[in-house]
Amino acid sequence: MTGPLALKPFLLAFPGPLRDRLVAAVLAGEKVATTGLLVEYEVEKEDLPEAGERSALIDSDGREVAVVEITEVHVLPLGEADLRLALGEGEGYRSVAEWRAGHESFWHGEEMREALGDPEFVVDDGTMLVVEWFRVVEVLRLGD
Repeated sequence: MTGPLALKPFLLAFPGPLRDRLVAAVLAGEKVATTGLLVEYEVEKEDLPEAGERSALIDSDGREVAVVEITEVHVLPLGEADLRLALGEGEGYRSVAEWRAGHESFWHGEEMREALGDPEFVVDDGTMLVVEWFRVVEVLRLGD
């Protein structure tokens, strides 16, 4: 495949070591779910993803490395996150508490607060999440 795909980008975390780990987990088949904040979609004025939608998975260098297809989308409060989600995230979490601690650390980080334009942003049980379940439909060649 040559040239850029006509797909919207599928971005995990911010560019850097965390994104690199998450992209590797997707390509290895370990990560089949991702969780974002509903407020992120509102701030970006972005539509929620829909089942059947395909996107280009982007690595930290901005390269399209795979095509993923959304299989399920759920909007739910943080307090309803379950073990299926924690395991589906493919980041080695063994419990909802571990998953939540890892995600809260990310969501409370400076990059997220800057992205949301809210230096005081915090999550709680009622914070609305957007959970995307997906599958890799094509791995793209790297390094032309």
